[in-house]
Amino acid sequence: MTSHNWPVVPLSEIARPVFRPVEVVPGQPYRTIGVKLWGQGAYERETIDGSKTAAKTLSIVHEGDLIINKIWVRHGSTAIASAAVDGCAGSGEFPTFELDRVRVLPRWIHWHTKSQVFWAQCDRLSQGTSGKNRIKPELFLTIEVPLPPLEEQRRIVARIEELAAKVEEARGLRSEALRATDALTHSELRRILVQHQDDSAWRFQPIPRVAAINPSRREQAALSPSDLVTFVPMSAVDELTGRIQRPETKRFADVSKGYTWFRDGDVIFARITPCMQNGKAALASGLVNGVAFGSTEFHVLRPGPQITGPWLHCLVRHKDFRDDAAKHFKGTAGQQRVPQSFLEQKVIAIPPLNEQDRIVAHLSQLELRINEVQFLQAETTVELDALLPSILDRAFKGEFG
Repeated sequence: MTSHNWPVVPLSEIARPVFRPVEVVPGQPYRTIGVKLWGQGAYERETIDGSKTAAKTLSIVHEGDLIINKIWVRHGSTAIASAAVDGCAGSGEFPTFELDRVRVLPRWIHWHTKSQVFWAQCDRLSQGTSGKNRIKPELFLTIEVPLPPLEEQRRIVARIEELAAKVEEARGLRSEALRATDALTHSELRRILVQHQDDSAWRFQPIPRVAAINPSRREQAALSPSDLVTFVPMSAVDELTGRIQRPETKRFADVSKGYTWFRDGDVIFARITPCMQNGKAALASGLVNGVAFGSTEFHVLRPGPQITGPWLHCLVRHKDFRDDAAKHFKGTAGQQRVPQSFLEQKVIAIPPLNEQDRIVAHLSQLELRINEVQFLQAETTVELDALLPSILDRAFKGEFG
């Protein structure tokens, strides 16, 4: 029971599995659905031809459905379908459930699925269910949720959304300031590169001449299964600052297969759209035991003796570099990626090492001069990110008077 003596019920009491089959026919288009991690919602992935899937049938999703990704539900891949995805189709990896709207509001479940308590239950039930930690729908339905009366649900949802809007407003103001800074630093770096394009002390080399691309994983042999390492999902790379924020710590045995490996000093560069265009690239530092594993959607660049990590990081985050990379995308709409061949052929500027350090320091100082409050804004990132979980924790404990 909660602090307000609300009943706590398993999802099976208020949700039932639903399958609305549609036969897959080659030559027919199908709007497909995806579910983002960490409570970020369902989205329309792409429209595919029936010949492009091995599935014999897909299931149609309706607005208000509860939908999960069986593999990634432990990482918050749960959503209430919005009007934007009504009519999309999902494979068997996306179980769908209808809610009993006499007893529960979809928005109540929407917010509860964003809570850390909910994620923890999903994680516990996913462990060992299969080789890829899928959750079985029948186990998912054993997850317990607080269930106050509908009027109380409406009141609390309204309060959550009022507070969430204020958090997003604060986040938006911070983002606007950082984007303004970002645009000016990109402009300054462009000016420097143009100014030195004929400088005899600068060399211009393809990346493989100065940095290893997606280097060998052989150094993993030095780690034992119980060793702790840093884990960096795509969401942990801040697209505005180009830094790794809020990484996780996991056992080597749990992440050694199926993830991208890198170490302190490497630069990770998102290869998939839209993460690449948004600037998701970071210089790795302070990793647990000096190593990390992360999303398979990262390319890894390991600086050689002729280039510093900070300078390489500046170059790959530069808007001109990202615009060029986007011109070389491979793949279908919504799943386009920067191929390794682009990095292998891309020519970059290599000033003398002391000049690299000087320019990086200059750009860093420029950021501070452009926006004196940037440091304070960056300091508030953790606080802003902690606000919504705190709000949800209080809400579902019945602490909103």
